[in-house]
Amino acid sequence: MHSILMDETLPTIDSRLAARLRALRSDQGLTLDGLAERSGVSRSMISLIERGESSPTASVLDRLAAGLGVTLASLFADAERADAKPVVRRDDQVTWQDPATRYRRRNLSPPGFPSPIELVEVDLPPDARVTYDSAARAAVIDQQVYVLEGTIDLTVGDETHRLSAGDCLAMRLDRPVGYHNPTSLPARYIVALTTESARKPNAVKR
Repeated sequence: MHSILMDETLPTIDSRLAARLRALRSDQGLTLDGLAERSGVSRSMISLIERGESSPTASVLDRLAAGLGVTLASLFADAERADAKPVVRRDDQVTWQDPATRYRRRNLSPPGFPSPIELVEVDLPPDARVTYDSAARAAVIDQQVYVLEGTIDLTVGDETHRLSAGDCLAMRLDRPVGYHNPTSLPARYIVALTTESARKPNAVKR
């Protein structure tokens, strides 16, 4: 197996995240203070993450992604490149586990391949709850959630949707979003995302 798992290769996944965050911030000409102001994450925390000295939670990473105008999946992706392969095998897909909730997300999309769509597979443990409180974002992001196994309560703003296997919910990420597995069994679902800039011709998404 070659999957990058946080539990098995902590320095690798943290260093990958650190380099990606530095690159995204640099590409936008943002200082640490500038990203802190945009994201609501402290300068000191961002610095620790960029040095690979902190394992941030999903909530923190979502605020950073919102401030940068990218998706959370983009923080674990590669920059787009012309020679990227259009296929990625499951053993080579980057997998990250939230240290707070133990929920696991896997980037399914081929790394670095130019595409307006990002696909992520998520495993949500029994009774786990993940909340993304970022409402204001630097880019328009739309997503759809398709449940493969189990049941999840997906809250978008003030509205909660109970989704079971085979159900699909479309939403725009302009309000706080929460995922909760209300059962004693694991849940698994696919998330498809696209950003406003990704839908424009010749735009670089990641």
